Amino acid sequence: MTRAAPSIATTRRKRKAMRFAGLVAMLAVASMPALAANDAKTAFRPCIDPSNLPFANDKGEGFENRIAALFASKLGLPVKSYSFPQRMNFIRNTLRYRLPGEDFRCDIVMSVPAQYDQAQPTVPYYRSTYALVYRKGKGLDEVRSGNDLLALPADRRDKLRIGFFDRSPGGTWLVKHGMEAQAKPYPMMSPDPDQYPGQIIDTELAQGKIDAAIVWGPIAGYYATRVPGVEFVVIPLRSEPGVKFDYAIAMGVRRGENEWKTTIDKLIADNQAAIMQILHEYNVPLVDAKGDPLG
Repeated sequence: MTRAAPSIATTRRKRKAMRFAGLVAMLAVASMPALAANDAKTAFRPCIDPSNLPFANDKGEGFENRIAALFASKLGLPVKSYSFPQRMNFIRNTLRYRLPGEDFRCDIVMSVPAQYDQAQPTVPYYRSTYALVYRKGKGLDEVRSGNDLLALPADRRDKLRIGFFDRSPGGTWLVKHGMEAQAKPYPMMSPDPDQYPGQIIDTELAQGKIDAAIVWGPIAGYYATRVPGVEFVVIPLRSEPGVKFDYAIAMGVRRGENEWKTTIDKLIADNQAAIMQILHEYNVPLVDAKGDPLG
């Protein structure tokens, strides 16, 4: 992470072009004032991107869709999602949006950083990390960690092309370790209406346009299993001084809706095993607070 999205083709194509920016942009936005507390819920209403797998889509195929359905069933409510492309101002246009005399369009964002300040975060429900992805059998098979990549002989390392999304930790890490020449940035907000975040793996990396990619863990794990006949290796990366790779992810509710937050916190605690099972089905690389891989 279905919704009441605009129907004209041009709008849908524009949404696709910018969908990846949302979660990354949430890490650095300004805080917002509190809103009024929630009324009694008649539906479980997540704010979800309409086309952003593995997180969510209009067909209910993402893990955010699955977790929303799980929570709705526990509350005895139907799911009524509101869709909007996840990008800059996503919260303002979803969780905080309502017209005079109308209700808010949705009540919960299914994935926000645990320290997010534009909404009220719940307790975290998973922690993931950025990951290095490469094709098996293409010369990097001995690389099992970020340090292994850095330790490659200079004549091999200098020939690599490593893709990453601009303004993400991957670029910071490559620069820190003197690999600017090997870095190939991809725009987080591409003007290409058909661009999607997994394309860096299932097209660019699969076709040999780059030798490796550094992307957010859920994207790495999901798309690394979706190219027929191509085997990828996914290496979770560890944070280090000056470069943070791992993040705890929570859900976000409107500020002031403390009773609703308490309800969601309890749902997360009571259903942690089921949540973890869903995330495992999507091959999300999970890590603990120290950055060590889980299971």
